[in-house]
Amino acid sequence: MPAPGPRIVVTGLGAVTPIGLTVPDYWDGMMRGQSGAGPITRFDASEFTTTFACELKGFDPVAHIDRKEARRLDRYAQYAVVAADEAIRDAGLDAADEADRARVGVVYGSGIGGIGTFQEQVLVMGEHGPRRISPFLIPMQISDIASGVIAMRHGFRGPNYATVSACATSNNAIADAWMILKAGLTDAMVCGGSEAAVVEIAVGGFAAMRALSTRNDSPETASRPFDATRDGFVMGEGAGTLVLETLDRAQARGAHIYAEMIGLGMSADAYHMTAPHPEGEGAALAMRMALDTAGLAPERIDYLNMHGTSTPLGDVAETKAIKEVFGEHAYAMSLSSTKSMTGHLLGAAGAVEAIAALLAIEHGRIPPTINFETPDPECDLDYTFNTPQERAVDVVLSNAFGFGGHNTSVIFTKYEAEG
Repeated sequence: MPAPGPRIVVTGLGAVTPIGLTVPDYWDGMMRGQSGAGPITRFDASEFTTTFACELKGFDPVAHIDRKEARRLDRYAQYAVVAADEAIRDAGLDAADEADRARVGVVYGSGIGGIGTFQEQVLVMGEHGPRRISPFLIPMQISDIASGVIAMRHGFRGPNYATVSACATSNNAIADAWMILKAGLTDAMVCGGSEAAVVEIAVGGFAAMRALSTRNDSPETASRPFDATRDGFVMGEGAGTLVLETLDRAQARGAHIYAEMIGLGMSADAYHMTAPHPEGEGAALAMRMALDTAGLAPERIDYLNMHGTSTPLGDVAETKAIKEVFGEHAYAMSLSSTKSMTGHLLGAAGAVEAIAALLAIEHGRIPPTINFETPDPECDLDYTFNTPQERAVDVVLSNAFGFGGHNTSVIFTKYEAEG
């Protein structure tokens, strides 16, 4: 049964990714099957087992943020501000008057927050003692500062907080924004997530878990979801932002509507700290809940943007969950993992991938899963390997799952006026 409350639509998008620093460039990169991976340039990674990542190329915070303010923001917050500014301009919320701004909220998350600043200041303390710790350490490090800064920049005084659920973080932010709007607490919400974890301690930590690919001789082909030779994910960085608002408000403003958000699902594996449930039980619960809240039969989904991290366990578990939920339709709909191009943006992944799904509706094209070479008999669905696919796309589902067993799914449909 569809969830009660006003209809909620998407009116603004913003993205800062390893394959494009704006939404149009991000889409162009996906359509070209571009890999964002390359040798790490931010630090000397020669002693690490993984020496590559999907870094942002050419990002200059001072092109968007006052130099003094930029110095007081961790990179994750810089990325969030830039992606949010793009989405807010796109939606036309930058022209909102004072009364309207009191009815706009921000829910914006990060899986790790300012880990680069934290690492830097720990080293400062170790070398120079506690009196040299920056007074900006705490506000630069905490995961909620991005949502606060976005609100301060734009005067948005509605609900404001961060979500933190590892790699499901920004899907949870989208879900929370939708629920807040459904409850009538605000008229518009800025939501998404950001991550800047290409730093020594984070890369080293994920490498110690053996979660990262070690294809150091060919970084651009290392993220290869569903390929039998996959050996782990590729770290990415960036941010994704959506503007959600009530349909009445969007229509009154004459806003461009990308799609309508109609469903969400959330669940827990309750199984393991880092490994997914082997049968994908939690993922299946989240997808079923999303279909239920949308009031849709499984056969209505045209495209599913998978979590698809390129890990041996995760890709199989998600494939099993999709087969369990969708039955024979699992073989008829289009699927893909855009992480094959962007790498894994951790807390930003859900929002960046939801944008890919929304643009699939807008353009009638399915982003590809690149780097496929060797079939895996346990991954036998239509993953849109290597080249984009033209098809009519009316309804999309986007998954994001996180360490701790967090599972989230969101559903968007092509906007149609009533009557």
